[in-house]
This record gives sequence, C-alpha cells and structure tokens, in this order.
Amino acid sequence: MGLLPGRHFFICTTIMGDEGALEGNLLVAQSGGPTVVINATLAGVVQEALNHPCIEEIYGAAYGLRGMLSGSFIDLAQESQHVIRGLRHTPGAALGSCRYRFQEADLAALFDVLQSRNIRYFIYIGGNGSQHIVRLVSDHAKKIGYGMRAIGVPKTIDNDLVVTDHSPGYGSVVKYVATTAREIAIDDQSMGDYDLVSIVEVMGRDSGWIAAGSVLARHMGTPFDAPHLIYIPERPFRDSEFLASVQRILESNRYCLVVVSEGIRNEAGDYVRTSGIKDPLGRTELGGAAEHLQSLVEQYLKIKSRTTKLGISQRSAAHCSSQRDNDEAHQCGVRAARGAVNGESGKMVTIVREGDSPYCVSYGFTPLEDVAGKVKEFPAAWIDESGSMISSNFFRYVAPLIQGEVNVPFKGGVPEYVLLDGAKKAEENLFRRKSEIR
Repeated sequence: MGLLPGRHFFICTTIMGDEGALEGNLLVAQSGGPTVVINATLAGVVQEALNHPCIEEIYGAAYGLRGMLSGSFIDLAQESQHVIRGLRHTPGAALGSCRYRFQEADLAALFDVLQSRNIRYFIYIGGNGSQHIVRLVSDHAKKIGYGMRAIGVPKTIDNDLVVTDHSPGYGSVVKYVATTAREIAIDDQSMGDYDLVSIVEVMGRDSGWIAAGSVLARHMGTPFDAPHLIYIPERPFRDSEFLASVQRILESNRYCLVVVSEGIRNEAGDYVRTSGIKDPLGRTELGGAAEHLQSLVEQYLKIKSRTTKLGISQRSAAHCSSQRDNDEAHQCGVRAARGAVNGESGKMVTIVREGDSPYCVSYGFTPLEDVAGKVKEFPAAWIDESGSMISSNFFRYVAPLIQGEVNVPFKGGVPEYVLLDGAKKAEENLFRRKSEIR
C-alpha cells in the first residue's frame, strides 16, 4: 500500500483483549540523527508487532515528526520480509527523519492524526529530545482520556541517555572510530619523523563518550600506541597544556595522534570554535575544534599538522559496525512493541548490564520523567589525572560493546542496502507536492 495520504476518519473505540491489550494500530517513527543500528530497532518493532493480533496495522511515519503531523504514513506490514530483514544491516533512517522543534501546541494537531488512524501504540526511536516528546504524547493521551500506549526507544551515538547502561548506536560508532584511529596511526608511523601531528575530530557536543571510545585503538600495556591524547567536553581544554603534551610525545614518538570531541570547551565554558550558524533546533552548529588545535601546533610549535573529520561517516559505517550493538538495538525494538502490548506506557526501554565476565544484559523500562532533559556525562573517574587520556577502567565498560562484525552483503563490490518500498512512494509524493508549490 505504501504511503497513505490524507486522513481516514472513523469512530474510534477502545477494545480490550483478554490480556488487557488495546486493539488498534501501531505507529513507529525515527528521530534526529541516524545511527548505524536505528533500522535494526525498527526491524525489531515490526517483527514483534506482527506477532500480536491486537495490532491491526503497522505504520511508519515518513520523515519523523513532520510525517506524524501531516499523516504521511508508510504501511510497514506491506513491506517484504526480505526488506525488513535487510534493515538489520542498512544505515540511515529507513523511514526518514527530521529535526523539528516540537511544541506543546502541536499536540492537538498530532492527536487529530493519531485518533483518526486509531493509533493505540506509539513507539518513538530517538535520543534525549525524542524521549521528551514521548512523555508529552503519553501525558496528553491521559489528559484527554484517549487509550494509547507510548514507548520511547533509546538511540544515540553520543551515549548520553541516563538510566540505560548504554545506547544502541554507541558500540558501532566507537568500533568505527577506534578502527579509523588505528589505521591513521599506522599511516602516520610510516610518514612521521618526530614532527607530525594528526588531529581527528569526532562527534560529541556535550559529552565525550565517542572520543573516549577511540582509546580502544591502543594496545594495553604499550604506552606509545595511539591515540596519544584524547580531549572531551567534560574537561576544560587549555592551549598551553595541549602544546606541552604534544612536545613531550614527539620527543620519543615519530608522530602524535590526537582525538578531539567537536564540543570541547575552554576554561570559560565556551566552545573553542563554532561555525556561528544555528541548526533547526536553535543550537550553535559545531565544527572547527580540530582546526583550532592545528593552528596552535603550526603557530607555536612550527611543525606540520593535519586534520581528519569523520563527520557523517562515523554514524553510517555499516561495514564496520558491531554485531552486539546490532543485536541489542533489535532487541530494544522487540521489547518496545511487546511491552506496549503488555501495558507499558510513558516509559523508555533500557539496557541493564547484568555482568562483565561474561558480558550479559537484560532489558527493562524506566519512566520518561527520569530520562527526558537529562544528560549522562562521561564519568570523571574514567579520565586520568592529565585530563588528556582515558583510564584503563573504561575498557571493561566499552570493550564488550564492539564485539562481532555485521555480515553486510555485497553486490558488484559495494554494500547492498535496502530501501522501504513505502519510503520510495513517500519521496515521490513529497517531490510532487513541492513541484506543485513551485
């Protein structure tokens, strides 16, 4: 059926099944910047929803909140099982995403759509801001007496959602970052002559979890393995200390490899460099931390320096993603759909670490008020005294998250990814509407 344009109005009644399940339709949406495993979560939602007769239709919102507000839905039950399975290894957001500043004033319009489509289960896959929206939706449903269950599913490469041990997407991004740092280090070892500084900039506006994960590239017990310096937003960045550290490393090493979060701040709490442009959510766009460090090296140390920005590649590199991360992301989607049918609402799925040796997790739910608006900073106990390196205690936490490699199929020498048939129709309809406006 693909995209379902317009609205279909009918009388909505709440019918309770034998176990208290609501009979009606399920809507799932993806929000914010994608992760390499956000589609694995989507696959988990769809595959579990198909097991419950109380769920009559399974819809996906095209392009996140914009699709939810306009009623642009994709019929996921009509997608082939080959495509749904293919979501497990496909990067990006298969439903489409957006950055939209949702206001409480939007709730009335949103519920016009939800009620007209008899949406009784709403699952939103996203980060901190998305969990706030799920909470608003859940509270509004109660306020107006509309029988609906709303569940948030964690998604963020930043790993800054509280309560959950870690967020789906994080294991894969640090696997890629650490791999790339290792490969750059090998290249630098070939070319350096105690005079080369490489600076790798990674994502991380308010927390340094991604940059910290690059420490996986180091060989335990070998002090000169790269990265040699890691800078994260949780510690103030000081120009003089950075320059002194670089000089010290180059005294005994052919090169110095630095990994830096895009959101590092100076002692005054200001970003060391920004683009000066505001994003759709009103936040200052970051970028330039690596260039700032490069300018310091070239101006004061008078040696060559080069920068690498991993950019979008760090959240879309399916070819270097973690199988464990993929499996956990899928399970989060399964638990969200199952939990909603079983009566959970106004909560976010959580990953609970049960043990490290062997590594073991379970899944639970936490009230959204315990998550929304909160940020999990990188623990101070895992930052060494210099403030420019991550302690070995962090390894026990992060190492299990990168285990296993996703089997991405290749065709003609390049990865073969899938595209939802309904998403193709959604794009065609969107293009047609924009053409008509012009």
